[in-house]
This record gives sequence, structure tokens and C-alpha cells, in this order.
Amino acid sequence: MKYVFPFLFLMLFAGTGLLAQNNDRPTDDQLVQFSGMVLDGSTEQLYPIPYAAIGIKNESRGTYANLEGFFTIVATKGDTILFSALGYKDVEYVIPADLEDNKYSLVQLMSQDAINLPETVVFPWPSRDHFKLEFLAMDVTPELQTRAADNLSADKLEELRSTVATDGPENANYYLRQQSRQTYYIGQRPPMNIFSPVAWKQFFDGWKRGDFKKDRDRD
Repeated sequence: MKYVFPFLFLMLFAGTGLLAQNNDRPTDDQLVQFSGMVLDGSTEQLYPIPYAAIGIKNESRGTYANLEGFFTIVATKGDTILFSALGYKDVEYVIPADLEDNKYSLVQLMSQDAINLPETVVFPWPSRDHFKLEFLAMDVTPELQTRAADNLSADKLEELRSTVATDGPENANYYLRQQSRQTYYIGQRPPMNIFSPVAWKQFFDGWKRGDFKKDRDRD
């Protein structure tokens, strides 16, 4: 008998805890499949807001909208849903507690929250007058003049054009021009450059620059 009473007390305490947990857990009638769209209501176009955050207030669970602004989440009737997105004002919506169905849809509009920062202009000198004084007082030595002339010479610029690697936009522009040139004469014989005045001008310009002489010396 001395082991019976502690066992009954333990069973009674465990049953009370399980009952309390069951009372806190929502029943199937209280659950609702909450779905909808999150749209930008700042204009008449109603664009979707991709990847907007949808969370249940005072709970550590939620979801995100997809690229088209659609979302779906299991909530409880009477829950407060918090909508948030970068660049938009937060919006709260309370699911009606007297819903008779276990499905509920909503189109939530959000307004943009633009923050205009004051303009900041950075100058190397405090004022234009101060810059003028410093510019006129600058001592340009012959060495600096010679270096600037060398950097702006035709040979130096041509060397930079041939050695400096092209970036992405330049490569894309060249590729598109090549595709356009091939498509322009598709299905027909392209014209011969011997009758092109542009080609003759390029030839004479190259002759004056000495391009062909450089190629011969290189060979």
C-alpha cells in the first residue's frame, strides 16, 4: 500500500498536465487554412510583392510569399497576421473568430514606405573659390607635363586599347553587333568590302597611322 498512493499521485499529476496541454492546443474546428495574395497597393497596377513575410503575431512561426505574391499558412481563428516586406509599411490583419469554414482567402494590399535621405555632396575643397585658388596656385612641373603628354599620346592610347581587357558590357555589345551583322545578310551573299567606302577609309586611316608598317616590322 505504501507504493500505491505515490503511484496514484504521479498518475493524477501527469493526467492533469496532459489535460492542460490538450486544452492549450487548438482543435480542428479552430484551425483555418489562410491563403491569399500580397500586392502593392501604391498604384492602380497592383503588382505582387515577392517574398513578403507573413507571420502570426506573438508566435514564432510564419511563412513567405512566393515570387507571384501568393502565400498559405495554417492559422487559428482570431489570430493576428503580420505582413511585412522591405520598403513597405507593416500591416496587421485579424482572422475573424466566427468563421464557419476552415479555409479563408485574402488579398492584402501594402503601401510603400519610402524614406528620403537628405542629399549629401562631397567636395574636395570647402568652396568653389577655394578650389580656384588652389588650382591656380598648383605648380605643374615639366616632369608632370611630360608625363601627362605621354599618357595622352596616340601610341599610348592605342597600347591601352589593345592590352586592357574588355569588361562584360563591352563583350556583350561586341557579341550583339556580330549577331546583328550575321542576321542582316542571312540567306544572301554579304557585300564585298572592296566596294565599301567605309572599308577604304579604314584602310587609308590605318596606312597613315602606320599599322601595316608595324605588322611588317613585327613579322
